[in-house]
Amino acid sequence: MNPKPARPALPPHTAEENIAYIRQMLGELRTVANNEGADMLRYMIEMAYVEAGDILAGLRPMSIRGHRDPAIGMPLKSTGKIKF
Repeated sequence: MNPKPARPALPPHTAEENIAYIRQMLGELRTVANNEGADMLRYMIEMAYVEAGDILAGLRPMSIRGHRDPAIGMPLKSTGKIKF
């Protein structure tokens, strides 16, 4: 049995460099989706492209884990059966 060859180590990059790379790739994918007429796919890629730009500009955090606001005024338990 042959062991898997070791992957060459990638040079370390900063989070900013990685997000910039992702944004660049998303821009290219957006063009491909647009050329194919895949409107919904193009839209979703565009939203990710905008999100990456916002992260790079410091307008959004990289993650929202632990930063979500709790639902205010929403009951946690159901109120019971609905009668028609």
